[in-house]
Amino acid sequence: MIVPTPANDTGPIANKVATVTFIFWIMKICATTVGETGGDLLSMTLNIGYAASSLILIGFFLVALAVQMRAKRFHPFLYWAVILATSTAGTTISDYMDRSLGLGYATGAAILAALLVAVLLAWRFTLGSIRVDHIHRPPVELFYWAAILVSNTLGTALGDYLADSSGLGYGLSNLIISGAIGLCVLGYFFTPISRTALFWAAFVLTRPFGATMGDLLTKSPDKGGLGIGTAGSSAVLLAILVGLILYTIYESQRKSRSLPSPGSN
Repeated sequence: MIVPTPANDTGPIANKVATVTFIFWIMKICATTVGETGGDLLSMTLNIGYAASSLILIGFFLVALAVQMRAKRFHPFLYWAVILATSTAGTTISDYMDRSLGLGYATGAAILAALLVAVLLAWRFTLGSIRVDHIHRPPVELFYWAAILVSNTLGTALGDYLADSSGLGYGLSNLIISGAIGLCVLGYFFTPISRTALFWAAFVLTRPFGATMGDLLTKSPDKGGLGIGTAGSSAVLLAILVGLILYTIYESQRKSRSLPSPGSN
């Protein structure tokens, strides 16, 4: 997966977001898939509706983001709570645009793609960089989370378009998206393409991958899915995500203990 320069989590000004490693991408896919299944659980299984679900999940996102913005350093559970919140909110926002507003997945995806480009360009021209290995100042954080929210919403619309409207089905849609992610990996190792550009491309693509994975898990077999259901899929994926967070915390603490103390020979 795409791995930019590791974040600096030590020192007087620490990076407040997760270091991008291979495990980061596995956790990202789990979080975005939970976002797909969890959003559908609220809006469809529990029959709350897209508008109400969007308000609930956007409210959760804003609260989690406010706590994240006030934090002075990186907190793994808090960070992934915000990622999860953007994923679930993105799912219901995309569904609201498609079904309640009647825009359709293709039109919604086009609008969201233009919005994501606008956010990244505003970030680039306002602050001079869209790198993700030194996120610690409020203006940078706001652009970072805005880009993530829009990209996760875009990913839902794109994934649903490929799986439903295009007629490709969940399996073929996943193969296409997986191939695009694979091209990003090849670009990272074998081309001089900007690592930051590849990161954002991979970040966007893992959202529709998670969305189509969520559809594959929850849809009935007659619709090309596995029929596991939104509740069961959400619970399993959330447990995996929590387990990976605990693993990264353990590894971070283990590495910290193995470092020589200041002044030691």
